[in-house]
Amino acid sequence: MARKARTNTNVPAVTRAALYLRVSTGRQAENDLSIPDQRRQLSAYCETKGWSVESEFVEPGNTATDDRRPQFQTMIDAALSKPPPFTVILVHSFSRFFRDQFMFEFYARKLARNGVRIVSITQELGDDPMSIMMRQIMNLFDEYQSRENAKHTLRAMKENARQGFWNGARPPIGYRIVAAEQRGAKIKTKLEIDPVQADKIRLIYRLALIGSDNTGPMGVKAIAAHLNERNVTTRDGGRWGVSGVHYVLTAPTYIGEHHFNKRVAKTGEFKADDEHVVLAVPPIVSHETFDAVQRSMALRRPTTARSQAYRGPTLLGGIIFCGNCGGAMTLRTGRGNGGQYR
Repeated sequence: MARKARTNTNVPAVTRAALYLRVSTGRQAENDLSIPDQRRQLSAYCETKGWSVESEFVEPGNTATDDRRPQFQTMIDAALSKPPPFTVILVHSFSRFFRDQFMFEFYARKLARNGVRIVSITQELGDDPMSIMMRQIMNLFDEYQSRENAKHTLRAMKENARQGFWNGARPPIGYRIVAAEQRGAKIKTKLEIDPVQADKIRLIYRLALIGSDNTGPMGVKAIAAHLNERNVTTRDGGRWGVSGVHYVLTAPTYIGEHHFNKRVAKTGEFKADDEHVVLAVPPIVSHETFDAVQRSMALRRPTTARSQAYRGPTLLGGIIFCGNCGGAMTLRTGRGNGGQYR
């Protein structure tokens, strides 16, 4: 009697991998390790190991110093599902995954609890304590190098701004970027006034000072409504909002003094004034106009005494002031035969 063949249940399952491909900037994609090059190397590694490529997550133009990366978050969500569709996240180097040692370990441990590990094709390590320590040391050096690079890059950009050149960000509304000079293979740029958009800037200042048809100064909300009602669009053809109008009315750029390095890139917090670099640009409005608008806006601010009096119930409050001492008109009450009077 023929014996039935026994099925071998000890055949190891094929490792399923997700490829994570990342470059920080478009320039890095051209000059450093490009996305296609990473894909080629990672795919070849999987073929050598006999792994199957289940997913691919491409992150062009995002830094690895934080986790605010759309494809990264999509990949993490998939890796933490039960069961995960892959058991390995494959990267060219650990710095492609993260350049922050604490955050790298945070995600590595989170993934490990769900049976997913991070593998680098250029920094192959095991899962033993010595390998984990080596990975942590590598990540610490990656973080240090990232911070040093950022420091040197910022220093170069500040010097570029001191020399009057633009650093490549999108220009403020009212301006456009033009080539200024060429140094080797690099073209230096500056800002010049965009005539069409600059007229919108001047209109906003005029409305803030005298209003429409000399009806009186208008606030930022009224200016935004006025522009939208008359189809005066933003640079992108959109509608004006309060924040956009407020920026135009308060940015010293429009008097020819653009402040570079004003905020912390990650948090948006303002830096100390001595860290700013003032870049000279062509002015769109005069100093006198700008200062007059700042005074007008200060008087309208809800926290100022005159503004509060103006909004109060007292007739002419915040409008009439003593010609001798400058004191504001105030309310007094008294009592007569007819009772209390104001």
